[in-house]
Amino acid sequence: MKVLHIITGLEAGGAEAMLLKLLTQFKESGPGSPDAEVISLSKPGPMGPPIRKLGIPVTSLGMSVGPSMFWKLNRLRKKIIAAQPDVIQTWMYHANFLGGIAAAAGVKKIPLIWGLRQSNLDPRHSKKSAFLSAWLGAKTSDWLPDSILCVSQSARHIHEAMGYCTDKLTVIPNGFDFRRFHPDPAARQTIRKEIEAPLDAPLVGLFARFNPQKDHRTFLRAAALLHERQPNVKFVMCGTSVKNTNSHLRKLIWNAGLSGSVYLLGLRNDIPRLTASLDVAVSSSAFGEGYSNTIGEALATGIPVAATDVGDSASIVGENGKIVVPEDPDALAGAMLELLCLPQEAREKLSGNARQAMEQKYSIKAIADQYRALYDKVTEQGKVT
Repeated sequence: MKVLHIITGLEAGGAEAMLLKLLTQFKESGPGSPDAEVISLSKPGPMGPPIRKLGIPVTSLGMSVGPSMFWKLNRLRKKIIAAQPDVIQTWMYHANFLGGIAAAAGVKKIPLIWGLRQSNLDPRHSKKSAFLSAWLGAKTSDWLPDSILCVSQSARHIHEAMGYCTDKLTVIPNGFDFRRFHPDPAARQTIRKEIEAPLDAPLVGLFARFNPQKDHRTFLRAAALLHERQPNVKFVMCGTSVKNTNSHLRKLIWNAGLSGSVYLLGLRNDIPRLTASLDVAVSSSAFGEGYSNTIGEALATGIPVAATDVGDSASIVGENGKIVVPEDPDALAGAMLELLCLPQEAREKLSGNARQAMEQKYSIKAIADQYRALYDKVTEQGKVT
């Protein structure tokens, strides 16, 4: 079986990370696993090279809104025909619709699985093209895809309300590799030395690209409130554009009075080590999360999580952290403080429970098996029709 993955782009985001994890798991599973090819509608991004290292072909179309889009849509159609896949899986709104249209214009019907990766859109911040693609998806979901894969129950419910075909919606959550994400006491010291933080300083982390969805503003306001209560606490942030050259972010830090207490690390490839160094992991998203990889990675590592109630975050965290309403710095600061002040025995119990819960539900092997079962299902349905 060959699966052609069409994705909006290959930046360092949650959907892209899940695609890489899935492809890696299939490669490690050996004979019998699906072969793969990847097409990025935009640029190759930082996730392109690691996918290529798996021996998987990656094509980037450089597609953008404008006259050239129609020519590149035809190029996508030709790429689909040349790839000769048994299944097409698309990731995110733009790829769902454009990939679906290109596939439908091919020489034969190929089973198509759409991927819905987020919960709600926010008119204050989400791009107009995202709203348009989501709307077009709802209008064509009855006939274009064979199945619609949601990353979370919240994503399913929200898109059902938007008009997506209910009968085609199914949920497969993100999966995690527990060989990579696990407790690592040594990382607590080595990371603090590398960033030149005090070795005994509590460390709170927000690992998210700089984007309104992730709401760094609320995180920093909450961090300032926490810092008033615990002046020795330090904050580490990483992700796309989370670096010292980001003047907007630096201004937010300055306005919060946190200069000297926040470490901006940019895009990193050692997230397991960074996660293991934390005392508390934070997800401060204001909207749009389906299933946060950051939350899952922290819990897999045994790190307590303070998160906003967006997407499926509350059900994922359960009793292994604190959930607060979005865009409320006071509530988020209180949650972080409560987790930092846990007695050692309670912290160790929470850590063990968090990791156990994740292993039972979200191992990447089990999740990859669910993907494979879905591929088999749509191909069998295709044979019948």
